[in-house]
Amino acid sequence: MYIREGQLDRPEVIALLREHLQGMAELSPPESIHALDLDGLKHPRISLWSVWDGGELLGCGALKQLDAEHGEIKSMRTADAHRRRGVAAAMLEHILDEAARRAYRRLSLETGSMEGFGPARSLYARYGFDYCGPFADYRDDPHSVFMSKTL
Repeated sequence: MYIREGQLDRPEVIALLREHLQGMAELSPPESIHALDLDGLKHPRISLWSVWDGGELLGCGALKQLDAEHGEIKSMRTADAHRRRGVAAAMLEHILDEAARRAYRRLSLETGSMEGFGPARSLYARYGFDYCGPFADYRDDPHSVFMSKTL
């Protein structure tokens, strides 16, 4: 497994991001979907990485700078065929390392409250993320869970 920055022009990455958005639409009502589309991920405050095994895309994840000391995890997705192989953990470790390199003091995320998001919540909890209230521009939403970690 290796991680590469960017790759938003690669058809495999574009397809995985579409799969991510479709998955969010299947699990969440439209007003509760906070996933970014391709254009949203091109914002200068967002860095995206993709996880590969040879020429095969395994997953992706992004880090959004909220301010000089606070980042947000975005667009974490493991390709369906590669779940339960440590892809998400590798990406999360990479994002945590990058957040530390940037000297962020806090890293936060929003994920779904429904059962389908249970594995994501468990992963974040294993890495020391605690439940918190809404941050940045988020609002209380029964379909959202907010988590944060002090770095």
